Amino acid sequence: MAIAHTTKTEIIAGFTTFLTMSYIIILNPVILSTPGTGMSFSGVMVATILVSFISTLLMGIIADLPFALAPGMGINAFFTYGLILGAKIPFPEALGLVFWSGMFFVLLSLSPLKTYLLKSIPKSLRAGLTIGIGLFLIFIGLKNGYIIKANKMTITDHAPFSYEMLCAIFGLIIIFFFHQRKFKSCFILGIIGSTTSAALLGLIHPPEDFVSSPDFYSVFMKMDIWGGLKWAYLPSILALILTDLFDSLSTFLGVSQAANMLDKNDEPKNMNKALIVDSIATLISAPFGTSAATTYVESSAGVEVGGRTGLTSIFTAFCFLPFLFFCPILEMIPVYATAPVLIFVGLQMFKGGLPFIQNLPTEDLFPALIIVFMTPFSFSITKGILWGFIFHFFLYWAYGRRNELTLTNYFLTSIAVLNLTGVF
Repeated sequence: MAIAHTTKTEIIAGFTTFLTMSYIIILNPVILSTPGTGMSFSGVMVATILVSFISTLLMGIIADLPFALAPGMGINAFFTYGLILGAKIPFPEALGLVFWSGMFFVLLSLSPLKTYLLKSIPKSLRAGLTIGIGLFLIFIGLKNGYIIKANKMTITDHAPFSYEMLCAIFGLIIIFFFHQRKFKSCFILGIIGSTTSAALLGLIHPPEDFVSSPDFYSVFMKMDIWGGLKWAYLPSILALILTDLFDSLSTFLGVSQAANMLDKNDEPKNMNKALIVDSIATLISAPFGTSAATTYVESSAGVEVGGRTGLTSIFTAFCFLPFLFFCPILEMIPVYATAPVLIFVGLQMFKGGLPFIQNLPTEDLFPALIIVFMTPFSFSITKGILWGFIFHFFLYWAYGRRNELTLTNYFLTSIAVLNLTGVF
């Protein structure tokens, strides 16, 4: 009876985790197929589903942990708006960057270097990156939701009233309403609410076919490995690695702490195996045709209902597969229907980083704030973190704390200066 009860609990936990993160099946293709990227919605959707399935399955089998993986929010925005649209990198080369960041992440996960690297990056800069990405997602969400628009004089401006804006705001209200009542599927309900209101207003129409064959030709195996290996792309690869590493570690720490899934040293159980799986997830994302996968904080939803082993992840993984055949239905969802999710996820990231920058001394606070503001204002996560490295380095010299700087700090600052001055 105990085994049956445990298995039932793990199934419920796996399905709960899937419900809380299933929005990524829609949202990741919407972001990556933004006009100008050259990537197709259907191809990215297939990539999203398969990468999520394989990665989450591996987490259950190898690490025996109830954590699910999928293409990461924040990372996909960086991939789309920072690399492809911002830096004008063709999407095959951008996928090549993901591949090389995955290769490095695998090597990093297999060595003690990951611990040294993590300790070399100040917590203030990590918090600044989290808050900056949060603001970046909110900014993109407001733009996609027809709430703000570009203005040559003031950079941005309030957009005129439109039905698209109304649908986006309606979806955001739904998300806040159900999130406050702890509905695990609040994101999906928000997207459904926005899409339904758009259909009632005649803004979108149902597809001719409701099912289709998976798209294995538009982005699958389109990565340009050698095209992504250029000196000019080194800061971008570094930003991908750091974002993925910090995101994964913070998720492991947060979820493990909340569920008391710690070892005798008060460290998350099986963290090394989990990081290896996370790095493999990044590596396989590129050939499938999507930005890097990472561990999802929504895994905590499954943990809350009793998920404690890899069985939870295995059940979550298999929940993704049926959606391979429903691309026409998902493709009709407009970009402004997913904008509320971006805004809400950005808000959560913003909140998550704030406690770590309170009461910081000036030499720590200012570099963090540089990242916070430069990331959305420059429309580049890379530029934000590079400026953060520079100001952290020079303020530590100015405030007499240069003895605390490591060789890694010198290396990262040199890379930042060389990139921002246009040397590469």
